[in-house]
Amino acid sequence: MRRPAVIVGRMADLAPLALPADDWHTWLEERGRGQLRVAAERVDALRAGPRGDVTLLGTWDEASLALANARAACSLLASVHPDPAVMELAETIETEASAFDTDLHLDAEVHAALASVPVDGLDADARRVLDETLRDFRRAGVDRPAEDRERLRGLDQRLTDLALTFSRNIRDGRRVTRVPAAALAGLPDDFVAAHPADADGTVAISTDYPDTHPFLTFAHDDAARRAVATSFLSLAWPENDVVLAELLRLRHEKATLLGYASWPDLDAEITMIRTGDAIGDFVDRITAAAGPAAERELAVLQERAAADLAGGAVPVDVSSWRYWFEAVRREQYGVDAQTVRRYFDFPRVRDGLLTVTGRLFGLTWTPVPGDEARTWHEDVTTYDVALDGEVLGRIHLDLHPRERKYNHAAQFDLVPGVLDRQLPEGVLVCNFPRGLMDHDDVVTLFHEFGHLLHHVLAGRQRWVRFSGVATERDFVEAPSQMLEEWAWDAAVLRTFAVDADGAPIPADLVAAMRRADEFGKALLARTQMFYAAVSLRLHLERPEDLTARVLELQREHSLLAPLPGTHFHTGFGHLEGYTSAYYTYMWSLVIAKDMFTAFDADDLFAAGPAQRYRDRVLAPGGSRDAVDLVEDLLGRPYDDRAFTRWLAG
Repeated sequence: MRRPAVIVGRMADLAPLALPADDWHTWLEERGRGQLRVAAERVDALRAGPRGDVTLLGTWDEASLALANARAACSLLASVHPDPAVMELAETIETEASAFDTDLHLDAEVHAALASVPVDGLDADARRVLDETLRDFRRAGVDRPAEDRERLRGLDQRLTDLALTFSRNIRDGRRVTRVPAAALAGLPDDFVAAHPADADGTVAISTDYPDTHPFLTFAHDDAARRAVATSFLSLAWPENDVVLAELLRLRHEKATLLGYASWPDLDAEITMIRTGDAIGDFVDRITAAAGPAAERELAVLQERAAADLAGGAVPVDVSSWRYWFEAVRREQYGVDAQTVRRYFDFPRVRDGLLTVTGRLFGLTWTPVPGDEARTWHEDVTTYDVALDGEVLGRIHLDLHPRERKYNHAAQFDLVPGVLDRQLPEGVLVCNFPRGLMDHDDVVTLFHEFGHLLHHVLAGRQRWVRFSGVATERDFVEAPSQMLEEWAWDAAVLRTFAVDADGAPIPADLVAAMRRADEFGKALLARTQMFYAAVSLRLHLERPEDLTARVLELQREHSLLAPLPGTHFHTGFGHLEGYTSAYYTYMWSLVIAKDMFTAFDADDLFAAGPAQRYRDRVLAPGGSRDAVDLVEDLLGRPYDDRAFTRWLAG
């Protein structure tokens, strides 16, 4: 079994990307369009190069790197920059970069140049780059008749515009629900203090996560919860209903023009799962496996709801499940989320996460002063990352909500790392409160930070294609899901989770939290399969009435009752990014549970397993198939036994 050596090079001699002090518009022009010009120059050189020359592959890599640089900067700034003009420019250049990429992969001359590269003498990595690149050209339609290529070019341009519009509508679709001040009963004191009543006696609850999620978890007022949930579950309605319908139609047209039966078949071809049918089988299998336990959990929630609500039981729906979950966990498991959150003050959690991951993976995180980092907003904190004294790259943490900012949680590339050429830089974009955090937020932070670790640790590849989180798309969540385990370990949490008096979180409380978390996991698995079914079925069926079909899928896969008058699909941002592949989260979880068996559950700080995982799974980036990375870690092919045990309790 081939194991990749830890790649070493002169990364310490490289400087991080210089960000501007103020003129972001000019900087973005230079970084975005400037890198596109570099890419075009390298493509021209590739066309002019002698056929059959192995150096053509290096020229292609240089063009790919410049294109990746342009797209990374624009994708990030279109999502986080506070100046709408910079956001708009970023979107414009991102569209230009997408058009450049489309034209490039439909260029028969470029394809012929690459196809002429002799495979004899190429090492394994170079051969992999060549094979995957030629595959990309085929999947783009370079071998199609001229009229088909022209239609594909038009489809890609329109799909890019629609995808940007879909995401923009969600980002800019922030809503506010006015509720009576009395509806704050049950919420933590700091939340109440941060939401004073207006002169009319009402309080504004926005669709930002730090507002909506605590309100749906703690507010006693059922009607107010329903009102807030209705706003949250109708983001970008009705605008995105039309946008999504066209996205689905054009994706299907593109897939069939390329010779595939459906968009999911095209989308899945280069993943671990391989086919659209296999996605459907996986969704159905998990739905069935979780069914009996989910039914039992739902019965507990409904019984608890009936005890409180006058007039008997009502269905537990998407506006109330968090509230009744919290009640059951508090009363039956002895875990009060408001007591728990006393131990999770945001600055301590952030700093604790860095300490934990540094200790685990042998990393050093050095804060970069704001005047040196010069980021896009004062909320952003920046750190240089080193391993054994060698600089690996730089990270930026943008973790609080603000107007028009990307309103979910994700890791964005700023710079893809390439050995001896440029340091990797990644950005964590989240929307956490500035004070006390729910433990769910802590878990989310660990999860997203897993992507950032992957980006930086895999940033010393020789080929940009393999840099960062470049594995199959249905594996990329597995490392992040596995890092969540450290957010549930008492020894880990007690290194940073302390109350206002400095007392660490009690180990018996963490144990109770783990027991409480076990309750509801089957019900939540069914909900995840609802999301996966929406992702798959809308692309397969392209129904005329999207809302009606989504409600049908919810009743089929999720046991939580739908909320009338909501339109989940218009705010489901993964329909733009993951398209038909939301199943990825559960598929990756199967692998994550198995990978975790390589660690000592009684000592999660043990250096040996963590560093083997760092070097064998994270550092190789996309240079090997995910199945081989996991087998190298475990010493055997992965299986679903650990996941099945977890799901069954």
